[in-house]
Amino acid sequence: MIDELRKCACWLAAAALGLGVAGPAHSEPEATVAADTAAISPPLIPTSAFATRSEFNSLPQLSPNGEHIAFSTRADRFNSLGILPIDGGEQLDIPVELGQEVQWYGWAGDRRLLWSSAVQVNLLGLPLRLNHLFVYDLESHESRELGQGRLAAVGDQLIHVDPAGAFLLLSMQPDFGSEPEVWRFRLDDATDQGQKIEGRRGVWQWIADDTGVVRVGLGMERRRLKVWYRTNANEEFRVVAKLRGDDKDEIWALARLMSGSDDGLVLEPGSSGRLSLRRFNYATRQVGEVLYENPDWDLSAVELDEAGEPLVVYYTDDRDRVIWLDAKMARLQDRLQQALGEGASVHIADRSRDGSRLLVARNGASDPGAWYIYTAATRELTEFAQLRPELDPKELAAVDPVSYTARDGTAIRAYLTLPRGREARNLPLIVLPHGGPYGIRDKLEYSDEVQLLANRGYAVLQPNFRGSGGFGDVFEDLGKGEIGRRMQDDLDDAVAWATSEGIADPLRVCLVGRSYGGYAALWGVIRNPERYRCAASMAGVTEWDKQLAYDRSFLERKDRRAWQDQVRGGDRKFDLDSVSPARQAARLNRPVLLVHGKLDATVPFSQFETMRRAIERARIPGAEFLVLENAGHGFFTPEDEQAWYDALVGFLAKHNPPDPVAPGGEAAQSPASLTASS
Repeated sequence: MIDELRKCACWLAAAALGLGVAGPAHSEPEATVAADTAAISPPLIPTSAFATRSEFNSLPQLSPNGEHIAFSTRADRFNSLGILPIDGGEQLDIPVELGQEVQWYGWAGDRRLLWSSAVQVNLLGLPLRLNHLFVYDLESHESRELGQGRLAAVGDQLIHVDPAGAFLLLSMQPDFGSEPEVWRFRLDDATDQGQKIEGRRGVWQWIADDTGVVRVGLGMERRRLKVWYRTNANEEFRVVAKLRGDDKDEIWALARLMSGSDDGLVLEPGSSGRLSLRRFNYATRQVGEVLYENPDWDLSAVELDEAGEPLVVYYTDDRDRVIWLDAKMARLQDRLQQALGEGASVHIADRSRDGSRLLVARNGASDPGAWYIYTAATRELTEFAQLRPELDPKELAAVDPVSYTARDGTAIRAYLTLPRGREARNLPLIVLPHGGPYGIRDKLEYSDEVQLLANRGYAVLQPNFRGSGGFGDVFEDLGKGEIGRRMQDDLDDAVAWATSEGIADPLRVCLVGRSYGGYAALWGVIRNPERYRCAASMAGVTEWDKQLAYDRSFLERKDRRAWQDQVRGGDRKFDLDSVSPARQAARLNRPVLLVHGKLDATVPFSQFETMRRAIERARIPGAEFLVLENAGHGFFTPEDEQAWYDALVGFLAKHNPPDPVAPGGEAAQSPASLTASS
């Protein structure tokens, strides 16, 4: 656990910036590091360094009064929670029962912490996660569960928390097939059992205003979004809209609804087609003025002040951007950016109610990052945690944005990482597609896998294939029904670009990925073996029909058809077996590494077993398998994560060695001439 906030007498540009920085010296901006050190080969970094985490393994939370910080750590394979007094004092450790996985946590007033726990159970052979909500009292040092004995499925969806911490509204789903109900719980009464205040057939999402009055209900009816609305607690709900999926005025992307008013703020497409911040009247469904719009990028989030007016907006181009609409906060953001390095991404992640304390994050594509506390009274910035304590950013590789054009003319944004100390010519290449796949994207942010592979001598290319998020609805819609098809073309075209530029050796290219990226890796070597020497998949889908059937158990009714449509596209008769690796395993003639966590509740372990049996039945040589007994869709322990990294670098060293000429002259062979055991 964290014993104290680390300080030292180190000040950066204090006179010029009016900002003291206490803590270890910071690395130079990424571009400077790349220019100064590109010709120097870094030492081989142990895989354990990429798997070792800070004691803080998720976003810390600052209490509203700025006196405490809550954080999550790993204990065995489960999260545990701690609360640290910033100005000194004994750390509080919140007891979490064995078998409970902490999902999220946040403050309810100054003296209570809310935290969600998931417990994995098996129902009819399916691994299911049941979510529960707890409240911890800093004075009594006790936790209690809200809604205990009532819920069977989703019981941790907050729709309102009283700023003073006196009560909250909780949306609880009794079982996976039933609509959620809204319950009100008093947090200042440990004996309170809650009161049901809302529940309606067909409503799957409830939205409350800033005082805790439930005002909006959303549901699906005959593939239309049905909207129930009321102006205040004394009115009955009325249906104000039935919207088709292609309607431009869907109002689910709600920023905040203020009491006493029908006007709210939404993220809606503006004149540029990008998501912008706009006013919206819920009673009349009239879209009002645009308050902020970026012509090139979707807004990803907005924060409001106490009056409900925009305070800060966020968007991502190649990296996350923060735009403060408050002039004072904008100046402070600029000073923090200068103090922590122009090449870094600096984000004010949390603030105390009066602004006397800030929680500040620093990171970058070549910098795992650190957390700081900024104290306004002393203008001091104090480092309290590094996210990868065993890694030196000066030894990591630079990451650069690149663009290429797919075969149908679609522009694709990607990120290229080149190994340090090697000329950017004829390098061994790893194509690393992201997970998701829809609505997810890669950007200039730190990745353990990218830096590990670059450290081992590989160029790494991360394409934002069609269907990725952040590039507008049109680009995301291009991926509909294109899993295994044009989305895969985009990966192949990334290889064509890298080889045509002379960066990559066309004879030494492999695919590596997790989740959907793991699927794309497996399918790539089956679909286009002439392009790839090998593939490594962690938690990848291998049989789409079975995955969709599994997903139906978790998706709400309104989401099931939408997910089916995304995967299948407009052709309802499309045969998903034709793009499923397990169904096409007989075509495999490249080495593959197949890795899966046995506790995976997102892509079930059965997907791994199906693929392994298919490979063994087809007697395909060159396959390697690794089962992580205590891992899920991600890693619960550093040991499991390191096992994946060790297996990956060993597999690649064997089948796509980073040396210019592999032992036995393998690098001189074309991919088409390689055997599956090579």
